[in-house]
Amino acid sequence: MDIDPRKLMVLLTVHRAGGVLAAADHLHLTPSAVSQQIARLEDAIGTAVLDRQPGGAVVTPAGRVLAEVAERIEGELTDARKALAALNEDVTGTVVIGAFQTIIGAVLVPMLHRLREDLPGVEVVILEVDPDEGQQRLRSGEVDLLTLEADSPVGRRTPRGTHDVPILEEPWMALVPATMPTPTGTADLEHLPWLGVDDGSAAHPATDRARRSLATDPATVHSYENYNVAMSMVAGGLGIAIVPALATRENLGEATKAVSLPGLGTRRLIARHRTTRSEPRAEVLAVLDAMIAVAAELE
Repeated sequence: MDIDPRKLMVLLTVHRAGGVLAAADHLHLTPSAVSQQIARLEDAIGTAVLDRQPGGAVVTPAGRVLAEVAERIEGELTDARKALAALNEDVTGTVVIGAFQTIIGAVLVPMLHRLREDLPGVEVVILEVDPDEGQQRLRSGEVDLLTLEADSPVGRRTPRGTHDVPILEEPWMALVPATMPTPTGTADLEHLPWLGVDDGSAAHPATDRARRSLATDPATVHSYENYNVAMSMVAGGLGIAIVPALATRENLGEATKAVSLPGLGTRRLIARHRTTRSEPRAEVLAVLDAMIAVAAELE
């Protein structure tokens, strides 16, 4: 009986996630690929390991035996990685990241899952902070990496003793009600009400640039600071808004649609760290590299 340990880990993920679809999402595979791995495992042992039901999939008695074996293998591998890290004096330490909502969900959370495998000796702490508070915490040493919008007031000025590293460049999108015809250019937005935006956000200069390209100055009544608030306002018919693509990845409801238009430009995201004789530390650079790698996959 030839059992591939990699297929056991796929089975364990299905068992933990409660189904093939959820496991596929966790493993970054297609549901078909997960099903194929399970089918090959069943062929190898000659019996079913999953009982597929309308609400998901549960392991059979044989599947439970193999899932428990997979858990033991997982534990042994984790112990081995930690032992090797200590043996080789690998990167260890704690890295505190000050960040904002969109980059936390799209980049930092997936990065954490990856770092648990790649850098078991590094602990990452994520703090949601506004730019001014984040800059103060970076200066005081409470934060090691600070993510910023490059076009925001704090992002445009790099203080002495710090260094900015590009993380991601993404398009600005026009957020409009789903019921309106899809615009093909900014001119199609000319006679619509626009939402104002707080001048502390990078969306403020992006919105100004878009408005200046219009023949007439559209009316502005309501304003926002948070991109989720902008989406709620647009969904409620209060106006249209300019938001970054990351903000629309998970929270775009049925009442709105995001459209990429020529001339809206891009939002640049950066990570700022201290530069002294002792910084940035090795663990900070390792986390920064991981952050860039995850962001590159989004692009």
